[in-house]
Amino acid sequence: MIYLICGKICSGKSFYARRLKEEHNAVILSTDEATYDLIRNEQGEYYNIFAKRVNLYLRKKAAEISAAGADVILDWGFWTKADRKEISGFFSDLNIPYEWHYIDVTDSVWQRSIEERNRRVAAGNGGSDFFVDSGLLRKVTSLFEVPSEDEIDVRYVRNEMPEIWFFTES
Repeated sequence: MIYLICGKICSGKSFYARRLKEEHNAVILSTDEATYDLIRNEQGEYYNIFAKRVNLYLRKKAAEISAAGADVILDWGFWTKADRKEISGFFSDLNIPYEWHYIDVTDSVWQRSIEERNRRVAAGNGGSDFFVDSGLLRKVTSLFEVPSEDEIDVRYVRNEMPEIWFFTES
């Protein structure tokens, strides 16, 4: 099974992916982790080009890992309907089962998550995270398309308490 995690930056996708990893003994493939490990997030203006190449590589590896019998979690965000449709088609064409999980976060929790991430990054404790400045925030807000109910299998909602998760299955 391939678990596809959709959500805005700082919505809690990586936290959620780690939970799924424990529940399903799965492998997480993360664009952010790969870019950090390979070039320490120093790609600058070339991030979109590099991230696309990383994602093409990781989806190929996800198919191989799944064919070997292990579950895979793709922690990428899948911000646009076109991205979601493309990756769904890729796995459908290979007859690999997949499941869409959408992390839905309230605006107030999202803002607090961004602030917390920025504090960690500024203090040197951000790991593969990068600072979310106003330009990146505008980009994310302009690109992110909330998935429709027919696009997702599981919707997880982060409420006002960041450590509490609720979910509904579509």
